[in-house]
Amino acid sequence: MNTEIDWGSLSFGYMPTDYNVRCTYKDGKWGEIEVSASPYIPIHIAATGLHYGQEIFEGLKAFRGKDGKVRIFRLDENGKRLQSSAHGLLMEPVPAYLFREMVLMAVKLNERFIPPYGTGASLYIRPVEYGSSAQVGVKPGKEYTFIVFVTPVGPYFKTGFKPTNICIMRQYDRVAPQGTGRWKVGGNYAASLESGEKAHSMGYSAVLFLDPKEKKYLDECGPANFFAIKDGKYITPASDSILPSITNKSLQQIAKDMGIEVEARHITVDELESVTEAGACGTAAVISPVGEIDDLDTGKKYVIAKDGVPGPISTALYNTLRGIQLGDVEDTHGWNTIVEFD
Repeated sequence: MNTEIDWGSLSFGYMPTDYNVRCTYKDGKWGEIEVSASPYIPIHIAATGLHYGQEIFEGLKAFRGKDGKVRIFRLDENGKRLQSSAHGLLMEPVPAYLFREMVLMAVKLNERFIPPYGTGASLYIRPVEYGSSAQVGVKPGKEYTFIVFVTPVGPYFKTGFKPTNICIMRQYDRVAPQGTGRWKVGGNYAASLESGEKAHSMGYSAVLFLDPKEKKYLDECGPANFFAIKDGKYITPASDSILPSITNKSLQQIAKDMGIEVEARHITVDELESVTEAGACGTAAVISPVGEIDDLDTGKKYVIAKDGVPGPISTALYNTLRGIQLGDVEDTHGWNTIVEFD
C-alpha cells in the first residue's frame, strides 16, 4: 500500500502510476501484451487516430472493499461497449478476452495505487484505442493500438452527493443526428467543450443538451446520461444520439429491483414541470443530483430539488450502486469482477 498519498484529498484527475499495458493490431492480428513504465506513446505523424478521429475509449473503476477485496465494476460491459464503438468507427474491435486480461493486468501491476476502503476514492481505469497506421487519405486504418492505464481518483464532486444546477442551451449540439453519439468517441467530448465551459462560467455544473434534430427532447447531460423521477417512475431519454451509459443501465436494473417502473423514451422539455427528482449519471460521479434546470432561451426555471437535498429515490439508487461496488451490498447480478492477486 502506498502511504505517501493523501487519499482523502485526491481530486478527480490524473496521477502517475507505475505501469500501463499495451497491445497492437498489425498484419491482421493482435500482438503480445506489452508492459510499459512510460506515460508516453510513440505515434506516427500520419496516424489515422490523429487525422481522421479513429479514437475511442472507456472508463471504469476498481474499488477496495471493507473485506479487503478489490472489485472492478462491470468490466465485461465496458469491453462490449468498446467493441461497439470500434465497429462504429470501422476500427478493429478488441476481443473480450484481451480487454479483460489487460484491464486486470493494469490493476494488478498498480495495486499500491488502489485507495483504501472508506476514503471515497477509487482506481479509475482508462482503456483507449486509436488508429496507429500511417495514412493520408480518408479511409479506415490497418493498424490499431490499445492501451490501458489507471490512476487513483477522488470523488468527482468535492461537495459530495448534493444537487447542482444545470442549464439548457439550444445553440449547441453535442453530436449530429445519426452521428457518433451512441459510441464513446473523443470527438463527442471535444464538441461539448465550448458549451460546457460557457455553462461553468455562468455557475452551472453542466449543459442539458436537447436532441440535435428537432430540439424538442432531452438528450445527454454534459458528459453523462440524464434521468428523472416522474410519477414515481424512473425515466431516461432514449435516442440513437445518446451514449448507452453502463451506470444508467445499472441504475435502471436497481430501480426495477426496488419495484420502480422504468421508462426509456423521448422526454420533452415541458415534462420537466412534473419531475420530482433528476440527476446526471456516469462512471465518474455515479449520480450527480440536479437541483434546478434553467432554460436560458426561454427564461424558464425548473426547480427540481425544492428543499435543496437529493430526492429519496435518487439517494436510494446511489447508495445501493455504491454499496454493490464496494461490496457492502450483495451483488445479486454478478456485476463485480474480483481481482485475484498473486
